[in-house]
Amino acid sequence: MTSERQHQRDRGIDRAPTHRQPIDPPWSGLELRVPNDRSRESLISFVECVLVELTHADVGAEYRSSNVWGVKRTQYIAAETTGQLFRKRHYDERLGWHEQTMSRQDVRDELINRLARPASLATNQSHPHPVEEPDTFQVKPTWQLRTGRRTSKR
Repeated sequence: MTSERQHQRDRGIDRAPTHRQPIDPPWSGLELRVPNDRSRESLISFVECVLVELTHADVGAEYRSSNVWGVKRTQYIAAETTGQLFRKRHYDERLGWHEQTMSRQDVRDELINRLARPASLATNQSHPHPVEEPDTFQVKPTWQLRTGRRTSKR
């Protein structure tokens, strides 16, 4: 005959909680370089995952391109909880920040087109010193993104 104590041990009730390793958030691996070798279907799936994370977590996405004139950043952040409106912030070292509101479909199309480019934006510029660094796209916490200064609605 087993005691109640033995029965609880067998069910694991008395066991000390196991310490779990910290799990990376679902969005932590959402990054990509341009150019890349992904198929159009893979890029569409990737962008859909990004849009879901932007809507459900406190994160934003940033496309970064460097050239001889400096860094250009384009950031996308959910503007409301339904996931239908996003803020697009664009930063150019020469011009500063510009912000606009975009629909989910416009952001989706823009990201797919950017990520499908066969070359970095920096290599498309006409200047004597090409930039070797590829464009990068990454999802990161919103606190790591910069805030725009000028605002305009589309």
